[in-house]
Amino acid sequence: MAGCAALPGLLLLSTPTPAPTPTPRVIMMVATPTESPAGQESADSIEARRIAVYERVAPAVVNITTQALSTNFFFGTVPEEGSGSGFLWDTQGHIVTNNHVVAGAQQIAVSFGGDTSLPATVVGTDPINDLAVIKVDSVPDGVLPLDLGSSAGLKVGQTAIVIGNPFGQFERTMTQGIVSAINRTIQTDTTVLRGVIQTDAAINRGNSGGPLLDSHGRLIGVNSAIYSPTGTSAGVGLAIPVDKVKLVVPVLIEKGRYPHPWLGVEGLGYELSPSLAQAFQLPVESGLLVAQVYQGSPADQAGVRSATNRVIYGNRRYLVGGDVITAIDGIKLATWDDLSAYLQEKTDVGQTVTLSIVRDGKETTVQATLADTPESWQGQ
Repeated sequence: MAGCAALPGLLLLSTPTPAPTPTPRVIMMVATPTESPAGQESADSIEARRIAVYERVAPAVVNITTQALSTNFFFGTVPEEGSGSGFLWDTQGHIVTNNHVVAGAQQIAVSFGGDTSLPATVVGTDPINDLAVIKVDSVPDGVLPLDLGSSAGLKVGQTAIVIGNPFGQFERTMTQGIVSAINRTIQTDTTVLRGVIQTDAAINRGNSGGPLLDSHGRLIGVNSAIYSPTGTSAGVGLAIPVDKVKLVVPVLIEKGRYPHPWLGVEGLGYELSPSLAQAFQLPVESGLLVAQVYQGSPADQAGVRSATNRVIYGNRRYLVGGDVITAIDGIKLATWDDLSAYLQEKTDVGQTVTLSIVRDGKETTVQATLADTPESWQGQ
């Protein structure tokens, strides 16, 4: 997947300012319209609705350009430019985009079209959900925030519309496809995005942070990444669902960051299997081997124990002797991602959870009150 990804081909969609590309030859094909069967929407009415969506939504879609400082081996510190998309959230000038579009930027400029650009400041960021809010001091006359839809009831096959700025050059480009899948989990090299919407609407670099819309022009997602072996659209676009955006953005505007529940345990990927359980003489065949408990963390305060010994099993070294977490609030855990998903999707900061653990061969439970994830962990 693209850009910052743990899997080959997953690309985040902001883009450095590109060199001009050759203008391709365009062959236009004209088809003779036919009458629609009774009871079906005519091609003309579908087209009219699509045009209406564009005319209403496009003015609120912005082109975001950034400048950051990077270190070059030969020349020292040099400026680096990038671009992405965003959209107007409210009449106060708040604009929603992806965190990776503005991360590390020293300067941010926003264009509502044409040659005029406005300086913008970062209001809040949420690296874990790859969302950010920036703000401009004024909004052009007549530009209205987007209407918000819902992602809870999305069905595969529904119309999906994208408006954004591919490659940072083609402002307010509109493409259309369908909702190809829902509830995807996508691993990048900085975070795990859950509940993601997949679409085949054409999305390319520079579309990051732009809106994914339903057939009525309501926001259903924020475009974030594509899966592509070439770096251009391969028909697999990925968007953060609007229901998550509704939760995160108001908090970013109010507080500057979004709180994420944190337990404070680390397993280094150690997950039990029947063979490991037999080798380590444990009474359970699945669960999470606790390698480290962070001092002062909720897990530490709950008394969760970290590893005490190192052993070699097969061709791998394991830290053992600590607790094995087998369930949280009665939900069995087989992988560390199971625990992460439960914390992010089912709990809140300040909530008390019950951990089922195995300690010294015996099963017991402890309770931990979740804290806010430290900023140094954001995106991990």
